[in-house]
Amino acid sequence: MAALATPQLRSRHGAPAILLLLTALAATANTTFACHYLRPHDDTFSWDSLQLLGAMAPSPTQSCYNLEELFFPKNLLHTNHMNRDAATTTTLQILHHLFNILSSPNTPQHWDAQAHRHLLNNLHHYIHRLQKCLPDNRTLFQRQGPRNLMLSINRYFSSIKTFLHTHSYSACAWEQVRQEAEDCFGHLDTLLRS
Repeated sequence: MAALATPQLRSRHGAPAILLLLTALAATANTTFACHYLRPHDDTFSWDSLQLLGAMAPSPTQSCYNLEELFFPKNLLHTNHMNRDAATTTTLQILHHLFNILSSPNTPQHWDAQAHRHLLNNLHHYIHRLQKCLPDNRTLFQRQGPRNLMLSINRYFSSIKTFLHTHSYSACAWEQVRQEAEDCFGHLDTLLRS
């Protein structure tokens, strides 16, 4: 009597379906592991960044007065309703903006170059790690995300760029931007814990 053959699902390229399933599971596990691995790093990222920010930008030689106030978006401070993917996307957006501003060629001469490089490397590596945590449909998620929040963040960082330009990238303007960056890292710490 002939044994009944169980049908094997195969892809167009002849790979058994189980191999395709295992590959998909491994990719999901890698993403989950990458995000789980971030948890301990989440606890130190903001603190490490604040330390590097302080080391890179000692107080300017001239006394600075507040040129004008820049206000961090208040709606970001109310993150109780934000899920992990939304918090990750929001954090990524803020970090991209911070990286772009702090990597400007117009940074003050008195900033410590080595600490500045370390801060930018820290930001770059953390951005890269966070990007691995977003679902594959992150562009779809960004469109569905908290639109008003994203617009507020974009406006806030646009106002920082305008502020620097208006004040000719002076040491005092950069000092105020450095203080804003300190506030951002404090808010990111709260956001990363949501």
